[in-house]
Amino acid sequence: MRLEGKVALISGGARGQGAAEARLFAREGAAVVIGDILDEEGLKLEAEIRELGGQASFVHLDVTDLEQWENAVGQAVERYGKLDVLVNNAGIGSTETGGPDAAPLHDVPAEIWDRIMDVNSKGVFLGTRAAIPALRAAGGGSIVNISSIAGLVGLGFNSGASVAYAASKGSVRLLTKSTAVQYGVEGIRCNSVHPGYIDTAMTQRMLSQPEYRAARVAETPIRRIGTVDDIANGVLFLASDESSFMTGSELVLDGGFTAQ
Repeated sequence: MRLEGKVALISGGARGQGAAEARLFAREGAAVVIGDILDEEGLKLEAEIRELGGQASFVHLDVTDLEQWENAVGQAVERYGKLDVLVNNAGIGSTETGGPDAAPLHDVPAEIWDRIMDVNSKGVFLGTRAAIPALRAAGGGSIVNISSIAGLVGLGFNSGASVAYAASKGSVRLLTKSTAVQYGVEGIRCNSVHPGYIDTAMTQRMLSQPEYRAARVAETPIRRIGTVDDIANGVLFLASDESSFMTGSELVLDGGFTAQ
């Protein structure tokens, strides 16, 4: 019960990594608001968590829309009385825009750049902006922003990380630090999580290719691809009071990839 009595809002919470975070948070005692554009999956997860005795509510959330963010935060406060934790988990890669898995910078269409930045970077800004008043009202809280190893080091396009994805995740890293510096005095912490290669719906297309997967495993000192639970456990730590002296920091969960 590491989150007992806390209320958490998770964007992109209907499937994959976000769903793993929602399930874990509920098991650890939090009331979870699942925000996503995937209504069917979100409602199904809400029902699953409730059937297991947890507290969960789904709300439709397009992270590029400030009004929808304000509605999601408002729903959390209306249903559960407050907001303690925000997880800015929603994100997309090139394939979700209809583009190629990755391409060199000179071949990246401007519209793909704009779409990825809108979701991955602006979406985090809007979520943080909407949540700050509620976190203040609760006396403080924790914001966890999901970045990437692509937000820490440069990766070639053949790694699967497009330049737009890398730029968006780098911006999340520094937005996190600015948020931490500005609001730490109010008891609001903000940290970023930097996953390496993880088995998720977003990476399935690339990691299902045997040669690509073998290359990524070979680049990872622990010699395996990460799981959504590997990331969810790190997010849980940052959401909990166990990390109460940690803000503006990067939690790197990459099997050692960026250490070499």
